[in-house]
Amino acid sequence: QVQLVESGGGLVQAGGSLRLSCAASGRTFGTYAMGWFRQAPGKEREFVSAISWSGFNTFYADSVKGRFTISVDNAKHTLYLQMHRLEPEDTAVYYCAAERANPESYYTQLYEYDYWGQGTQVTVSS
Repeated sequence: QVQLVESGGGLVQAGGSLRLSCAASGRTFGTYAMGWFRQAPGKEREFVSAISWSGFNTFYADSVKGRFTISVDNAKHTLYLQMHRLEPEDTAVYYCAAERANPESYYTQLYEYDYWGQGTQVTVSS
């Protein structure tokens, strides 16, 4: 089992920045693809960004491309999401996810991930 704990959420004004972290523990040996998803009130959980274990391959939803950056520090077992130029539409609970994968693969679909964190709230005021 892998446990994931997100942190770094909060309240920020539009145009501001936040950095989310996701710390992994438990059976973290091996290689994992990791991703960020978000869920706004009354909406389905949606993909935000994903990264391969190597860190070389990343993918972003169109809505965050150019504003968000995903990265991973495997020595610290921690995933990050740096968010800039935040918009009220970015308000949501952000979840990190992990799944065993080869070092260069990443996943963009919810069903492809077995391990999830509990989420961290991001609120962007206008």
